[in-house]
Amino acid sequence: MIRTLTTAAATALLALATTAAAQDPAPPAGSWSFVVGAATDNRSKGASKSDGDPFVWGAAEWESASGMVYAGPSFETIKASGSELEVALAAGVRPYFAGFDFDLNVKHKWQIDAGPGTDDDAWEFTADMMRSIGPASGRLRLQHSPDSTGVTRAWTWVEALVGWDFTDKLYASAAIGRREQDNSVDYTGYNLGLAYALTRNLEADLRWHGTDADVPGEQYEDTLVAGLSLAF
Repeated sequence: MIRTLTTAAATALLALATTAAAQDPAPPAGSWSFVVGAATDNRSKGASKSDGDPFVWGAAEWESASGMVYAGPSFETIKASGSELEVALAAGVRPYFAGFDFDLNVKHKWQIDAGPGTDDDAWEFTADMMRSIGPASGRLRLQHSPDSTGVTRAWTWVEALVGWDFTDKLYASAAIGRREQDNSVDYTGYNLGLAYALTRNLEADLRWHGTDADVPGEQYEDTLVAGLSLAF
């Protein structure tokens, strides 16, 4: 039932995107954007979601004419709980206050074809506070899930990121965060790397990821990740 609803919702959103792109709304009713990508490892919060293997991902996003409200579906390939595909629906707002940009959103995720009896869905809440001054930028992120997928229960992730625009094409950033989890390992994760705009729509990213988790296997191992993303 969940998978049917997910497929129906994603199909409806993509159909709406096609309709929105084909029409010239009056007054403006928002716009759609799309992005797809691939990388040598699916890293999230320092840890691998693909057991160290390459992955592909994509997302569609509708944004209101003011830029305040947005929503859309996404997917990414994973290796977890017997599943190789995670889909999600997200919605949020991007207000501006006291010189800071904020991004407040909620996401519901499903792991497709997870093993029988597996907890294959989760809610995730994210709050970002961002500020840019000249070429410098910074972001403070707080994320929480009251009950994650698999055996992990509630978790909280707090991360600080700093970035620097060397040119209009070359961007560097470094981030460090702490994850506290119920029924799973607590750890500190970090990443640092470069992003380069190869064209107006195509971007390459090279980034080192690491954690202090002393756990065997690929999930928490330090590694260099290379990726490409295409926006349209």
